[in-house]
Amino acid sequence: MMDWTDRHCRFLHRQLTRRALLYTEMVVADAVIHGERERLLGFDGTEHPVALQLGGSDPQKLAEAARIGEAFGYDEINLNVGCPSDRVQSGTFGACLMKAPVLVADCVTAMKASVGIPVTVKCRIGVDEQDPEPALDALADGVFAAGADALWVHARKAWLEGLSPRENRDIPPLDYNRVYRLKAKNPNKFIGINGGIQSLEEALDHIDHVDGAMLGRAAYHTPGILAGVDAAFYGDKPKTFDFAALIDAMADYAARHIERGGRLGHVTRHMVGLFHGLPGARRYRQILSTDATRPGAGPDVLKAAFAAVDFSGTDAEAA
Repeated sequence: MMDWTDRHCRFLHRQLTRRALLYTEMVVADAVIHGERERLLGFDGTEHPVALQLGGSDPQKLAEAARIGEAFGYDEINLNVGCPSDRVQSGTFGACLMKAPVLVADCVTAMKASVGIPVTVKCRIGVDEQDPEPALDALADGVFAAGADALWVHARKAWLEGLSPRENRDIPPLDYNRVYRLKAKNPNKFIGINGGIQSLEEALDHIDHVDGAMLGRAAYHTPGILAGVDAAFYGDKPKTFDFAALIDAMADYAARHIERGGRLGHVTRHMVGLFHGLPGARRYRQILSTDATRPGAGPDVLKAAFAAVDFSGTDAEAA
């Protein structure tokens, strides 16, 4: 989710669910240590609980980046061992680390020693020609022995040779059962599942077998589904969701961002799919895709787009 789940995206998602754990896009440890930290790590206090996802393969650098993240107020530090992008391959981290479980364990050990908040890992079931049975077991055994508080498993292999990052999201077949078997072998460890989950109903089915479910692109492209998370997963009383209040909150947030020198489009680009499937959603998308990107656009554009959506016949509130 690099370049997607930035602070503006997470602020939107937090308006939809109070309880779900949100993750940052992956930030490289070297950038955290040497880069512009406020730009890379800054977030709105309403985003809690929120985890900082780090990329890297040097245990000491990751430990330092984890300390910095904890000082910024993050609730969890997550080490990415699953991203197959060209950027991470050139830096020998992300999914490449599936081939180096001992090094991953060393990274977790160093990070755990440096912070007092949970340290977790996100991985694949394997890469390239690896057999997912021993490969995933080796990674899981190592990180749990090192003290990892949770392991999130994307239930696909990553092919570092021959497939693009985009193809790696769709072409390798999903193998949810492999993750279920890992959980069965580790009944006292937190193991969550990721990959191809398109709805809350699918996520609930997975919870019968593992401890958590992670939504990525489904939550991004159709963020409205997050409005049902708190009732479905955390036992909150179901209620009519007030989308008008959400738009007001996002308009206020966008106004503050613009006052600091930002642009409306930085915020609204994450909101295009918010009303997917509702009458008027096409017009809403058109307004955000055109008017919101123009120089000088203000929060009134967002409210004009919202006015195009027809909520009649739904259980959501428009006003």
